[in-house]
Amino acid sequence: MRYALLIYRDPEAVAEPAAEDWLDYTRALKASGCLLGGEQLFETDTATTVRYRGGRLLTDGPFAETKEHLVGFYLIDVDDLDAALEWAARMPVITYGSVEVRAARSGALWQTALDE
Repeated sequence: MRYALLIYRDPEAVAEPAAEDWLDYTRALKASGCLLGGEQLFETDTATTVRYRGGRLLTDGPFAETKEHLVGFYLIDVDDLDAALEWAARMPVITYGSVEVRAARSGALWQTALDE
């Protein structure tokens, strides 16, 4: 089963794991064979939100009304939710941020196109 591990952190948080902690975590995911991909995202002030409303394409600057911002993600393939939660609990950000674990829809229409 595929899961997205969505990484959130408070931009005001002072604490931050060392780069080596992230490298070790990513290496462990890779060594386990469950890592499908992942990316670190730029800060939210670089974001643009796109909407189509009332026959018009609208764009807006960053649209984050939350205390924590999405800063990155991993996509993993593990046996079940418990395994995904174990990986989330090991993430370096867990002591000052949060990790949302969300099942990914394998076989979704766009996934079919990606697999072609």
